[in-house]
Amino acid sequence: MWKNREQMEEILFLLNKSRRPVALQQKSTPEDAEIVSTLDDCETKLKEMLKKLEQFQLKNADNVFNTVMTYMPQDFRGTLIRQQRERSERNKQAEVDAVVSAGGSIHDRYALLWKQQMDRRVQLAQLGSATGVYKTLVRYLVGVPQVLLDFIRQINDANGPMEVQRERYGPALYTLTKLVLAVRLYLHLSLARYGQKKIGKDDIAVLQQAVVIYTEEFGKFTTFIGEVFVNAPFFISAEDAGADSRKNDEYRETIIPAGKTHEVILSVEAVNSYIAWDFSLQQGALSTLLDIGFHVEYISPSREKTLILPYRRYEADQGNFCTVFAGSYKLVWDNSYSTFFKKCVY
Repeated sequence: MWKNREQMEEILFLLNKSRRPVALQQKSTPEDAEIVSTLDDCETKLKEMLKKLEQFQLKNADNVFNTVMTYMPQDFRGTLIRQQRERSERNKQAEVDAVVSAGGSIHDRYALLWKQQMDRRVQLAQLGSATGVYKTLVRYLVGVPQVLLDFIRQINDANGPMEVQRERYGPALYTLTKLVLAVRLYLHLSLARYGQKKIGKDDIAVLQQAVVIYTEEFGKFTTFIGEVFVNAPFFISAEDAGADSRKNDEYRETIIPAGKTHEVILSVEAVNSYIAWDFSLQQGALSTLLDIGFHVEYISPSREKTLILPYRRYEADQGNFCTVFAGSYKLVWDNSYSTFFKKCVY
């Protein structure tokens, strides 16, 4: 899928009007004008298909994420997971934007996109197999069933569910990939030597037909494979997996009076654990101050304190978390600047 996206962009780069041979830009002869019309038609079809493919991949990623979220606690912790994903995707997009700003090629951009995709796979496998992280998830998320952890660990294994799909449906996609590569190669060579040899009528007709077949068949494939993944028995329901325990309220809630500071000591057993919190304005309270101070300290075995999360003012109704290693931590909420109660959950 990524390779097809890359090749479509490369072809569109070649078809860009400003990069075409001068004779085609000026439509020097009737034959040139006819070729330009055909190239414009090819460009339009490929732009439409590229947009559909991008939306297809985004929709698939959202469907998988939303399905996984049915296993998660339906409270502020689920919101934090969504926020983390959004932050991660924004950071990935920032990396891509940086490559483009630095003058990177289409290939450079897709090499980065593919690396990011492989990083997601590695993170899934680590999430499902690391004992310490698993223990942390059970504590932090509450009730994540083993079936989900097994799935995310094995999804891209040699004999995993994705490999089964590749073996069954991959050949049709690989044939389309060969076709789009041939179209790009033909265009590259034909446009590069257009000044010495113009494209013949029969050749341009074959090119146009190849683009039509490619875009139509690729559209059919994405529609079909989309239905396959929607209906594939990858997941059993959260209830069948015994995920009802995700509704357990294994978190703490307290009220911080106006003008007071609230502290709590947490003991963390595993590396890469999460300390998560959320706080909100007490219902019905009126005030112009809608923030609260917060910071996190690490307490060493010798009782020395190290600032992990620097003090800052947070807006109301905002959840967040930080990643920590094993040890003791002190969470401090400072409501001394406020004239209303705060409810904090952690």
